[in-house]
Amino acid sequence: MTPAATPTATPTRHLYVHVPFCARRCSYCDFSIAVRRNVPVDEYLDALSLELGSSRGELSLDTLYLGGGTPSTLGGPGIARLIDLIRTRAEFSPDAEITIEANPDDVTPAAAEAWRAAGVNRVSLGGQSFDPAVLEWMHRTHDADQLPRAISVLRDAGIEHVSLDLIFALPSSLNRDWPADVERALALAPTHVSLYGLTIEPHTPLGRWHSRGKIAEADEDAYEREFLHAHEALTAAGYDHYEVSNFARPGRRARHNSAYWRGVPYAAVGPSAHRFDGTTRSWNVAPYAEWRDRLGRSESPLGGSETLSEANRAAERVYLGLRTSDGLESSDAELTLARPWIDAGWAMLRPPRTIVLTALGWLRLDALAASLTVAGSY
Repeated sequence: MTPAATPTATPTRHLYVHVPFCARRCSYCDFSIAVRRNVPVDEYLDALSLELGSSRGELSLDTLYLGGGTPSTLGGPGIARLIDLIRTRAEFSPDAEITIEANPDDVTPAAAEAWRAAGVNRVSLGGQSFDPAVLEWMHRTHDADQLPRAISVLRDAGIEHVSLDLIFALPSSLNRDWPADVERALALAPTHVSLYGLTIEPHTPLGRWHSRGKIAEADEDAYEREFLHAHEALTAAGYDHYEVSNFARPGRRARHNSAYWRGVPYAAVGPSAHRFDGTTRSWNVAPYAEWRDRLGRSESPLGGSETLSEANRAAERVYLGLRTSDGLESSDAELTLARPWIDAGWAMLRPPRTIVLTALGWLRLDALAASLTVAGSY
């Protein structure tokens, strides 16, 4: 069995590890998760070790990202063992960014100290809102008071780089006060903020509520209003809006996620984990039990793959360039098409030929990227 983490073409310096476990499924979540009252840490790490194989020296990492699911459900010792396992297979650069996603209710002094001792230097907290009624509606496991406590505990443990997730554009029937949530987030002074508009996926509790007419999604005006409010408030507070959904203090951009947006290779392990070697994307089977069992039988956990054509790569170049503040280095034809965007306030031109979308432009990202791709005949 070829270890899935081993790149097949261009070497990679970025590794994603999918930890699928959650205490419960959030109402909006369609990720590959495994709801467990008791998290099978030993079983999971044994399977992960099998997938990694004996790849020491083949991975030299600048970033490691533990995502999910909820990696913090592994606890302090579990995260430490996971990172120790990675260290037996990979070399880390001296300033490697090591991120874990965490729920606020999993952040205890003991866990935070164990994470920091293991090398974790960045935590992405799934806060989503400060409104108790909204948190209950989302099926979140934490309450509004646990979020500021979690940030305080992380800082006391020496983890200064804390990212905070918030979800906007909720159904109007919830009467959520978005400006108040943004203000409370700013008061906590995270080094990074990620904002995601609520998406209703069919195979989720939220999708079922919507199909039964029990809930209506936010309209486009509300989506735009809340996105622009956050943009204005966060940039006024000194955050760099460097990607459509992400804001960072100077020098605190998410290095791992930025690798995705630059289109560079990255490795990945775990159920449903996606990887890219510079030419081909591949992914593991999504169900945790199937991933575990295949590895236990010395079978590949691979679920599928696709090799990008020149047209695919060109289209991705446009989309990825437009979604960040680094912008898209453009051709003459692309510049010509983008001129009306600039007039409309959707884009700026950074001399000599880089197209950079504004916040208004990012609200139209998919349509603008598609029009540029079609015009270029990619």
